[in-house]
Amino acid sequence: MIYTSAVAPAHPLYLRLIDNDRRESTHSMRGWLANSILRLLALFPLRVVHAIGSLLGALLWHSGSELRRVTEINLRSCMPELSESDRKNLARATVRETGKAMAETGPLWRWSTTRALAQVRHVTGEDAMRAAVAAGQGVVVASPHLGAWEIIGLYLSAYYPITILYRPPRFSDLEQLMIDARSRGGAKLATTTPGGVRLLYQALSRHECVGILPDQDPGEGGGLFAPFFGIPAYTMTLIPRLVRKTGAAVFLCYARRLSDGAGFDIHFVPVDLRTSDESDESATEIMNRAIEDAIREMPDQYQWGYRRFKTRPSGEKKLY
Repeated sequence: MIYTSAVAPAHPLYLRLIDNDRRESTHSMRGWLANSILRLLALFPLRVVHAIGSLLGALLWHSGSELRRVTEINLRSCMPELSESDRKNLARATVRETGKAMAETGPLWRWSTTRALAQVRHVTGEDAMRAAVAAGQGVVVASPHLGAWEIIGLYLSAYYPITILYRPPRFSDLEQLMIDARSRGGAKLATTTPGGVRLLYQALSRHECVGILPDQDPGEGGGLFAPFFGIPAYTMTLIPRLVRKTGAAVFLCYARRLSDGAGFDIHFVPVDLRTSDESDESATEIMNRAIEDAIREMPDQYQWGYRRFKTRPSGEKKLY
């Protein structure tokens, strides 16, 4: 997964607790505050953590937050087939689930690997991935902003050699906190730089796994526009290029957050990006359709508050 400031401290909960003051004293306070929140949340069982997150989501909804505004814009754009009342109900549920995602970062970052992985109840579709690894094939694991993405990297690092691509957070004092949490299961982390991308190619050449977040705006020069829920979305071309260069298999992976803090179910879905024309355009369309299919299985657990369409085709007006 490409982990960025869009998904964890890096998670929006922590980024929104701070302003844009760049002074060193503020940096230190920011890191201390983020770490304190994580430690506090890690004291509780998952059921309580999700209850706290649900309450946080309710507050974000009723306060008319930016998260709610972006969520409603995205759902109105992506799911016009829903009635106004159904769309509002989905938006409300989504903001609550986003609150849970924020809160569960505490235990999923601070608990021991054994305790965190004990929250995984069922895993489906992994046999095909195991077969690819056993056959000596590199594997790209694409994990979108869907469900409990923090458990995915930890689960994969417990069973596979994996390198995970991440974008350093805007606030440098949070980076080491993030690295320590996400690498504690044995994962290697690579930054979204040319050097970091080289590490992905090297991992795949060793028939290992790499983790990438596929529904992230890749930044200027890193993608092309491909349909996502019928809307042109600036989509990364890194995954199809990795596949063409290394012959890697691709699996979509996401974790459904179970109700009442009961844990998580992890799903692996194979995605065949091979096309007759071997173009980035065709491959990105296939990747986006696979993500759409997964989202439709659990639409309330997609992070609709993420500005997925912030980059627009030339001449089109901004959505946000």
